[in-house]
Amino acid sequence: MRTSWGSATDRGRVRRLNEDALLAYPPVFLVADGMGGHSAGDLASRLAVEEFSQLAGSPAASPDEVHGCFQRTARRLRETIAAGRTAGTTVAGVAIAAHDGGSYWLVFNIGDSRVYRLAEGELEQISVDHSVVQEMLDRGEIGAHEAEGHPERHVITRAVGTGAPPEPDYWLIPAGPTDRLLICSDGLTQELADDVLAHVLTVETDPQVAAAVLVEAAVAAGGRDNVSAVVVDVGTARATAVNEATTEHPESSPAIDWDEVLHGATIPRLERVTGTEQ
Repeated sequence: MRTSWGSATDRGRVRRLNEDALLAYPPVFLVADGMGGHSAGDLASRLAVEEFSQLAGSPAASPDEVHGCFQRTARRLRETIAAGRTAGTTVAGVAIAAHDGGSYWLVFNIGDSRVYRLAEGELEQISVDHSVVQEMLDRGEIGAHEAEGHPERHVITRAVGTGAPPEPDYWLIPAGPTDRLLICSDGLTQELADDVLAHVLTVETDPQVAAAVLVEAAVAAGGRDNVSAVVVDVGTARATAVNEATTEHPESSPAIDWDEVLHGATIPRLERVTGTEQ
């Protein structure tokens, strides 16, 4: 399966350091968000990218190979972080996988970074947050509207490097010919609603431009956290070029009417879809 992709990251308007890290090289695309408040979150996210980058250049990745990257990241964090210090990271992403002779997306997630798929005009959130608020939603204790501004919305229940062995979730889904995937840190989704994500992903055909516009829109909307986005297309159905660069403050981004981007989207808000866990 051929892919085209783009990526962008920004430290935002508040944080002094960008603790996000990303990887965008077939067969793996991911975002790692170093846990805020920890003494070495930037190191944790970089170690995750280093381990997953060992898969780069392979035609596909298996669930065992991906899980091995999680385990090695956790082990390196235990060995690297000095006594008395802690560090952790979320990791969300997709890997190209082969199954029964077909091409699939192997979606993986631990924490509250997310993976979305835009297919046939529908935006679906494939990953499920590992967070206190998500658990409250699942139990029916709060509604979606209450979750958006909940004071504990940033408290996560799983991560890599928190002491316990990593427990990521996995989904294996068939790859469609016009799929567009978005992988992002929570700095994007806390600033932009799903209808805005769908709008940008629909109108910006180049994956690099789409990633840059999303990140810039999140910063313009407040930028309260680090922001990262990776956009992946199947083949060249959407993209005009293959771009594997990580871009911070992209200089080539077009002039953007942020009021139109943030408030002019007409695509209706979509409910979360978790997919089928494999």
